[in-house]
Amino acid sequence: MNIMASAREPVVVDPAGTNGSAAVGEAALAEVRRLLAAWRTHEPGARLGADPEELHQLRVTARRLDATLGLFKEHLPAALVRARKTAKSLLRTLGATRDLDVQLAGLAAYCRDLPDEERATLEPLRERLLHERARAHARMLRALDSEATRRWVQTLANTTEAPSAEAGPDAVTVAAIMPQRVRRRFRRLRKAVKQLRGNSSMDDYHKVRRRAKQLRYALESGVFTYGKPAEEMLKALRRLQDRLGAQQDAYMARQHLTALAADPACGLPAATIFLMGRLAAHHTKVTADARATVTRCWRKVRGRRWKALRSRLEEFEHHSGGLPVAAPAPLMLPSNGSSLDADNRPLSH
Repeated sequence: MNIMASAREPVVVDPAGTNGSAAVGEAALAEVRRLLAAWRTHEPGARLGADPEELHQLRVTARRLDATLGLFKEHLPAALVRARKTAKSLLRTLGATRDLDVQLAGLAAYCRDLPDEERATLEPLRERLLHERARAHARMLRALDSEATRRWVQTLANTTEAPSAEAGPDAVTVAAIMPQRVRRRFRRLRKAVKQLRGNSSMDDYHKVRRRAKQLRYALESGVFTYGKPAEEMLKALRRLQDRLGAQQDAYMARQHLTALAADPACGLPAATIFLMGRLAAHHTKVTADARATVTRCWRKVRGRRWKALRSRLEEFEHHSGGLPVAAPAPLMLPSNGSSLDADNRPLSH
């Protein structure tokens, strides 16, 4: 039920030293600078609200900024690290509006196969969701216009314009630390998956999704590229994340429908509420189908793809003392900051 990402020409991320020789601080600041530019690109469209994809990309950018600040917190100015608090607050506000965009898109998709009479019966639900979306969008605008957000953007701009304190021949390089951090994120993901049971809650699955994103963002951070092993791992992570995302979207939509139907003040006609029950059952099936495929997707991540990537990481660690490492091909990303599938088509996040 993810909204399709807009098809735009991919661009090549040119990280600061694809062989890992760049100083960590400099590379991290360059990545924050790139993400700040993406924020400024998508914020106007998200404010207008005409294209849901602009809000989606703004939220993805905020999430990647938060992930980058966490990944390199020991190598970034303290002011940048403190800015994570504002990023997390913004993510909650952007997410509330984004969730309603997803629910509206899901309702439209569901209605396409219904008779005209049933589509008309569900129209009051669509109007209700549009009303809720307008209110969430207004709250989002207030958050974007707040003093805290303006200070956050200014902090990102000021600190990324200044030279990194970690520079010079003795600076810690990307190759010296990134393999360990990628492995750590893989272990956290593996632990979260191992904790899943047949009766696991959505919170348990959401934790797996969050860990998968953390590993993926580390691989896509733009400060370093690992060549084909990373590309193969990213494909598997995207499949896992897509299934977990479909599960989460359907679950949230079903919960919202249940709450609306139980609210005596919702004002929806009885016929609409009846069809909402069928729609909720549809979401339940989507959740179950997605959950059933998570284990299979995880096998793709943990198998030969992880072994190949782990070997690549070990190569970089071996050469991090200064010996030359052949630079892999740069990772291809779309210009809107989203990811690509196996055919270089943008994927939603």
